[in-house]
Amino acid sequence: MKVGDLAPDFSLKDHNGNSVKLSEIKEKRVLLSFHPLAWTEVCAKQMQSLESNREAFDSLSTIALGVSVDSVPCKKAWANSLDIENTQLLSDFWPHGDVASSYDIFREKGGTSERANIILDEEHRVAFIKVYEISKLPDINEIIDVLKTLFD
Repeated sequence: MKVGDLAPDFSLKDHNGNSVKLSEIKEKRVLLSFHPLAWTEVCAKQMQSLESNREAFDSLSTIALGVSVDSVPCKKAWANSLDIENTQLLSDFWPHGDVASSYDIFREKGGTSERANIILDEEHRVAFIKVYEISKLPDINEIIDVLKTLFD
């Protein structure tokens, strides 16, 4: 997966059991924020940063989605524990890691995705992709700055 590629379409359930289909997101940019597993400290902070920056994403016409291989019930309990109300946390549970694989960021050895942020433009072309060390929290301000630079 590289900048300029058309992002693979997907349909995943969010933590509330609602279907989210990429091709149905129109006239918005999309931030796919992949995290390895729920219930881990860095992943929690990563998802909380999406939630706490919701207004910034709205002002940049961007929908932020958290994606991991956890099941819907797991994501639901985790979202509740983190007080995440507005950010959709998507389950790439079954087929296991299928979306992460289609974006070339599935980690076969651990059975999770990489920690990565992928920004898609309104036509769902990859505008930015960054893979982080698993133990490293992505800098949300970097992502917001990239959105401002790419699309202002």
